[in-house]
Amino acid sequence: MPTDKFFIYLAVMAGVTYLIRALPFALCKNKVKNKFIKSFLYYVPYAVLAAMTFPAVIYSTDGIIPGIAGAAAGFFFAYKRKSLLMVAVVSCMAAFMVQMLCMLL
Repeated sequence: MPTDKFFIYLAVMAGVTYLIRALPFALCKNKVKNKFIKSFLYYVPYAVLAAMTFPAVIYSTDGIIPGIAGAAAGFFFAYKRKSLLMVAVVSCMAAFMVQMLCMLL
């Protein structure tokens, strides 16, 4: 890709990103008082993060079954309120073991 095109694309991307972040501040002068909108805006980052992360977790291995096994192990340990490190390690181990088991069969 030519350098001049790269910088044009970069400038457009930076402008769009800035507008998306700055526009709510410019349009909403008062504090949001509606409970529904406040609760909706509170959970949007978590929902977006989950929507971006979950497919990558499932399809990160050679097959879908080890990914599901790792996600299930992670959900279980997160539900039991274990540390983030333990959840990540157990998820990786579960996916790895199921992957090895699938390769043997």
